[in-house]
Amino acid sequence: MNPLPPVNAVPLFPEERAALLDVLSSLGGADWSRDTSCPGWSLKDIAVHLLSDDLGRLSGGRDKHRSGHFAPSAAGAPPGAIAASSPERFEVNFVNRQNELWVEATRRLSPRVLTGLLRWSGEQTQSYWESLDLDAIGGPVSWAGPDPAPVWFDVARELTERWLHQQQIRESADIPPLYDPHIFIPVLDTFARALPHTFRSTDAPEGTLVHLAITEVGAPRPVGAPLRYDLIRDAGAWRLVQPLDSEPDAVVTTDGDTAWRVFTKGIAKADAIALSTLEGDSGLAEKVFDAVSIIA
Repeated sequence: MNPLPPVNAVPLFPEERAALLDVLSSLGGADWSRDTSCPGWSLKDIAVHLLSDDLGRLSGGRDKHRSGHFAPSAAGAPPGAIAASSPERFEVNFVNRQNELWVEATRRLSPRVLTGLLRWSGEQTQSYWESLDLDAIGGPVSWAGPDPAPVWFDVARELTERWLHQQQIRESADIPPLYDPHIFIPVLDTFARALPHTFRSTDAPEGTLVHLAITEVGAPRPVGAPLRYDLIRDAGAWRLVQPLDSEPDAVVTTDGDTAWRVFTKGIAKADAIALSTLEGDSGLAEKVFDAVSIIA
């Protein structure tokens, strides 16, 4: 069994950022105040959050500036941070608090200033991504588990973050989604890495195989063959591997639009199941829809 190959997201950031800047440049004054799928956040608020993502990675990653960064215990919380029942919940609360503080502080920025800053920060972060050893081991990607992860995975996660928020901006502005296959497929490949962690408490016999097929990926001409992800129970753990010849115990077939919304909590589980085809063991098949590939 071969694991899924790494996702090299580094070459994709400039195109993703160029597409975002094209969208922002097309907006009228009133468009920046449009509501979005993020409760309480306008289209402009999501754009300033993207700037925060860039500046945070430059400050913490490139410059090793640690002030204000997340610490995995309540003892590391800044004054006023709320407590939580677990380190994972504390991380979510900390991130949410930091995000709200940033958005509130930057609402005074004009759309022109914000767009210029995003152009600059995109260029700076691209230089940073290109400087990294993608095969080195870094910190964990929390939604995929607590273990240290390769740097390429962390960088790919950053691409999914930016892609997701661009989708939210596009939806708010009634602009077609960014479904170009050479960007969308790596995003889905990265999101799918949440599946072993999703199934971590699901017991099953050795060799149990769950097959996820994602169809209609890309626009305006979707790719022909579905994307395929095989999740197998092996040595007491669940592993995501390249397609196997074995007969699956459960099969989930869904389209690309539904898939990314599942991974990012953008659709109710029941609604996603209704839009998909499930075969075989229903418990295993429905568990796929519990996957979460964001900090939430």
